Amino acid sequence: MKIMAGNSNLPLARAVAGYLELPLTDASVRRFADEEIFVEIHENVRGEDVFIVQPTSFPANDNLMELLICIDALRRASAKRITAVVPYFGYARQDRKPGPRTPISAKLVSNLITEAGADRVLSVDLHAGQIQGFFDIPTDNLYAAPVMAADIQARYGDQDLTVVSPDVGGVVRARALAKRLDNAPLAIVDKRRDKPGQSEVMNIIGDVTDKACILIDDIVDSGGTLCNAAQALLDEGAKSVTAYITHGVLSGGAVARVNGSALKELVITDSILATDAANDSDRIRILTIAPLLGEAIRRIADESSVSSLFD
Repeated sequence: MKIMAGNSNLPLARAVAGYLELPLTDASVRRFADEEIFVEIHENVRGEDVFIVQPTSFPANDNLMELLICIDALRRASAKRITAVVPYFGYARQDRKPGPRTPISAKLVSNLITEAGADRVLSVDLHAGQIQGFFDIPTDNLYAAPVMAADIQARYGDQDLTVVSPDVGGVVRARALAKRLDNAPLAIVDKRRDKPGQSEVMNIIGDVTDKACILIDDIVDSGGTLCNAAQALLDEGAKSVTAYITHGVLSGGAVARVNGSALKELVITDSILATDAANDSDRIRILTIAPLLGEAIRRIADESSVSSLFD
């Protein structure tokens, strides 16, 4: 088994390799003067089970191309099996046609990864479960919920908790976390989105009075939905609001928005390499998913059960 890394999130790749007590594969992923990507593998990978750690976060297109070229390089070097470890799957939010004459880009990206030569895909908290069906190769979708639940129990276990979904679409995710937190009660923020990147909170479904609210979602991008939801919960009588989000995209002025919001804390994972602004914020904390990814990789290599990780 070998672990290879693109340039998207080297610290996470090193942490995964450290968990598995393996060195990263000696390879260079660099750019020519015209920004073309060039990959060269400096060690023998013939007959090896190779895992490429490469989230396709910002810049999404560059990181996706890196992943595809790495896969092609390994295929041509006669690797036995190539697994694309994509903790954050870019384009996942384009998983359906929102209107006429629009693409389903998540399906296109899955086709690209398959055609490049990947034999398997490993991701974390896909935005929509049906994306697994976009691939014609085995796809494992890991969940960050166990990591988050352990952290919540350690920090807020002595408080009266309510798990909150920031929209109706995230109820299944929120219910799964609530179940891990000794069947904590559930609340939903009912909102209306007028245009992309903006949301208007309408009302709260459920009792949040004097509760320590845990907002749970898979992606925080602009942060508008999250900050509006936090304020609405406090207006309804919540004692505090903490957000646990798997993928901290945090584009544009999101970090500043979080810093100025009613959120007690925003907890994200290291599926995406955090920006300097996020690292410097005293409102944002990062949980590592390296052990989760490392254990899943070990089980895939050993041909043992991955799903039992979440029992």
